[in-house]
Amino acid sequence: MACCDQKTCSSNLRDPRYRRVLWAALFINAGMFGTELLAGLAAGSASLQADALDFLSDAANYGISLSVVGLPLFWRARAALVKGASMGLFGSWVAANTVYHAASGTLPQAEVMGVIGFLALAANGCVALMLYRYRAGDANMRSVWICSRNDALGNIAVLLAALGVFGTGTGWPDLAVAAIMATLALWGAVQIIVQARGELRHEGAQEPGRLGPQSSPILTIFGESRSLRAKRSNPGLSL
Repeated sequence: MACCDQKTCSSNLRDPRYRRVLWAALFINAGMFGTELLAGLAAGSASLQADALDFLSDAANYGISLSVVGLPLFWRARAALVKGASMGLFGSWVAANTVYHAASGTLPQAEVMGVIGFLALAANGCVALMLYRYRAGDANMRSVWICSRNDALGNIAVLLAALGVFGTGTGWPDLAVAAIMATLALWGAVQIIVQARGELRHEGAQEPGRLGPQSSPILTIFGESRSLRAKRSNPGLSL
């Protein structure tokens, strides 16, 4: 079920500012992916690595959103399904990586986590503010907002993890935050997929012939052929 009425959603999709915001968000996320990935590997931080992959996933999601802006709801809902599935894969990878770091006993560098965490929060805060006015929309638009919201929350959690690692001298705060980020990604994926499936069902109810036999060109041709044969055999027959 969409979060806004049809008139409002259509107006947002035709808004050229929405496209510009998506392009800006794409470049910001792509740049932060490289920055945070290198920092996460250097610092041995599971939460920074998770956040870096999140930036990559979001950049891809913004690209998908740009490709379907202005298309019918049927295709936007399908794009949202792809994005929901990608978020689910991201959450699963983060969970597995967290288990790996827990087994390895990694101690991340709190100073690097803090500096990069502040930089990532500034970037995601900027994107979230740009997208705030578009948070109420169809599944595709809402998925963009959910991605930005999760990013900002994740960055705050990384900063708290850095403080925890610095204060305790252990890697468990970092692992706890990585686990929370995995949970956020999985929950966001469920939200997006549920709404997208609902919109697809709604579209099917509004257009029952989309996939039904009545819309089949083959059946239509055969039906017309039978009618023409009947008319030739009985010229007085009214069709």
